[in-house]
Amino acid sequence: MFKKLKKITLFSFVLFSCMCLTSCFEVLEEINLNEDGSGAMVVTFNLSKSKTKLASIMLLDSVNGYRVPSKDDIELALKDAENHLKNSPGISNIKKTADYQNYIFTISCNFDQVTNLDAVFHDLIRKQNKKEKTNFDLTSFSYNATSQSFKRNFSYDNNIKKSFYKLKSDDRKIFEDASYTSIYRFKNNIQNSSNTLAKVAPNKKAVFLKLDVLSLILGEKSLENTIQLSK
Repeated sequence: MFKKLKKITLFSFVLFSCMCLTSCFEVLEEINLNEDGSGAMVVTFNLSKSKTKLASIMLLDSVNGYRVPSKDDIELALKDAENHLKNSPGISNIKKTADYQNYIFTISCNFDQVTNLDAVFHDLIRKQNKKEKTNFDLTSFSYNATSQSFKRNFSYDNNIKKSFYKLKSDDRKIFEDASYTSIYRFKNNIQNSSNTLAKVAPNKKAVFLKLDVLSLILGEKSLENTIQLSK
């Protein structure tokens, strides 16, 4: 367990370090869900809008008190994340990509059932809760194949806002132009989506939600969404 947490910590550290070096980044969460609850997931960390700045920063040792991760650091972090997925039940076909020209990094996998995705994030969320004394829900996704209902859970904790305001003003600016996007695709038509900020595709097969990270940190908006599919 300690080794697993250490690997997740390394990946989180490198990811956080990269994002702290630029205020313009996007996290993209994509899920393609089958009727039986199996499917595929892709998580993308896109820093391409700041690629020129990042290319210069990568030549330095540190910026604004943050250590600049090397290419080896990033590769090791991606490898550790990949190894963690390999040890997660119900997860297969794990792949990772690293585009250092555009600074776009992806991790993808297949899952046997939606609950397998919770195992992927469980340790990371639990460690975050312990470190920052937050109380985030360990269940991120759920799916009822009988009722054809998919849910993206998101429980806000006010301690995140408190931690945010403890940061220096320059560090808080990092999140001003950052965004978090989720795209969920289904085989059946979508009847409704509970999150009023989410958009249903014209073909009724996908739900798109893009939020600024700052609004998530401050608790002004939420990723939570219940999506009802036609039977």
